Amino acid sequence: MRKLAVSLIALSGLIAGSLAPVIVMAAGDAAHPKSQHWSFGGIFGTYEKPQLKRGFQVYQEVCAACHSLRLVAYRNLSAIGLDEKAIEAIAAEKELPGAPNEEGEATTRKALPSDKFVPPFANENAARAANNGALPPDLSLMTKARVGGPDYLYALLTGYKEEAPKDVKVPEGMHYNTYFPGHNIAMAPPLSDEGVEYADKTKATVPQQAKDVTAFLQWAADPYLEDRKRMGIKVVLFLIFLTGLLYAYKRKVWAKLH
Repeated sequence: MRKLAVSLIALSGLIAGSLAPVIVMAAGDAAHPKSQHWSFGGIFGTYEKPQLKRGFQVYQEVCAACHSLRLVAYRNLSAIGLDEKAIEAIAAEKELPGAPNEEGEATTRKALPSDKFVPPFANENAARAANNGALPPDLSLMTKARVGGPDYLYALLTGYKEEAPKDVKVPEGMHYNTYFPGHNIAMAPPLSDEGVEYADKTKATVPQQAKDVTAFLQWAADPYLEDRKRMGIKVVLFLIFLTGLLYAYKRKVWAKLH
């Protein structure tokens, strides 16, 4: 049994060693994203609703043309500060298949606040056809799906370069991005200075838009982050109180024995 265990450990080491170059190559030579300051970072971090509203605006006016948000319902937008009428109006801009009419013909209906975000394309083939064969990923869990999370997404959105280094060949239809593995990405630069007009008059630079939409997508991926942190703080405080209580009880018991 011992020899078998040693053999398995040795085999796992050989496999790991043989896969290491593959893993390194898969990561590519993309630059490591810099750490950004996020309001939701740290144990006491929270989402800033004005930033989430701006981020939603960027998503609606820029990202939603290609990217879905299939795990989020329109009514969830109340958590970022949108009122009921605004949410109803946003949902009503989209249509979904409705119940067949009396003749059995297909109908459509306006989306309701209870519906999930309506995707921009009817199916995967339509999405690929509109994007030169590339499939735009759903953004519901994007900040969790990528190593580096929000830092990576922000870096990606701000990492486009008009001209690639001389030693890098960019195929036709691709774009150079400092932080994308392999540097060649099918998505064209989605953001531009003043590409949106913020309702709160914040200057819409590319870094500002990238920061705002990243914060919104972090909320979309983790809407209960604040609740978890509040509960965690309460649990820690309770454990501290309980530890003090048990220590006092222990001293009282041992005082009687001495």
